[in-house]
Amino acid sequence: MGHHNHDAFKALNIAVLTLSDTRTEENDTSGQLLVERLQTAGHHLADKKIVTDDVYKIRAVMSQWIADESVEVVISTGGTGVTGRDLAPEAIELLFDRTIDGFGEMFRHYSFDEIGVSTVQSRAFAGTANGTYIFCLPGSSGACKTGWDKILKSQLDITTKPCNFAVLIPRLLET
Repeated sequence: MGHHNHDAFKALNIAVLTLSDTRTEENDTSGQLLVERLQTAGHHLADKKIVTDDVYKIRAVMSQWIADESVEVVISTGGTGVTGRDLAPEAIELLFDRTIDGFGEMFRHYSFDEIGVSTVQSRAFAGTANGTYIFCLPGSSGACKTGWDKILKSQLDITTKPCNFAVLIPRLLET
């Protein structure tokens, strides 16, 4: 017996955050790629910001979006490496209600096919906070392409079967 699709596509409100000391709107290829991909898939851009590699500035923007009931998903790019300025996990993970361990695992699985064992340097991760999904990708446009095309595009599409993240949004705040 196959899975039948009875759900119509539902556009989600997605915010994009670029973490970088050097990127501007003019050269933020990773953030622009994510915006183009999510809009092409039929989703709405809720907001887009570029924030310097500062734990407290990152937390401030994330907290604002997490508190905004209209923002259903946040995708960040940058800050997931192993250098001293790569602060995404340290800044964001403490805001999580739950982690989604499989996201980072799958990202590194797909990334291995593209960059080999260098993928071990990626600390890509995801979780939920106050009913909002948060997905944190590396800063390269290639990594953002992999993360969106191989994982997020289908998982943020309510029509993907047998299951997807989108269908669970109304249940994220269950107790």
